[in-house]
Amino acid sequence: MADQVAVSHDVTKLVDKIKDIKIAMMTTIENGQELHSRPMYTTKPEEDGTLWFFTELDSQKVDEVQQDRHINLGYSKPEDNLYVAITGTAKVVTDRAKIKELWSEAIRGWFPDGSDDPNIALLKVTIDKGEFWDSPNATLLRAYTYLKAVITGERDQPSADRQSVVIPK
Repeated sequence: MADQVAVSHDVTKLVDKIKDIKIAMMTTIENGQELHSRPMYTTKPEEDGTLWFFTELDSQKVDEVQQDRHINLGYSKPEDNLYVAITGTAKVVTDRAKIKELWSEAIRGWFPDGSDDPNIALLKVTIDKGEFWDSPNATLLRAYTYLKAVITGERDQPSADRQSVVIPK
């Protein structure tokens, strides 16, 4: 049976889901065909869905984004049974004013010289599409699913709130 997915064009609900999750797994395309993932620190997402990440200008991910702008981001908050997948396009930004605007001391561990580091840049990610799975009472739901499978031998279809957000072009 196919999943029933609610589709929305409202990116604010997607941004609301990830606003407190600081680390995303970012996947870029390496050598034109291989997927390459790494954890990245997310600065505060903008209301319009724009996501910003600090990076080194001479990093491999910058080279990958310059060859192919397609990007995937994975967010998770297992304690809340929240999972988010985002696809979009990335752009390298070296605007010093934007770097200073987004700078926070939490990033100094990667950039000891601060926002004036000559090797600092931003990746600006524009969301094309996102999906999230959000299930309340995750512990109770998993216990119920397990018990139902053991007692009846049938797989349960939990009613997680799965929604897709598609940004109109």
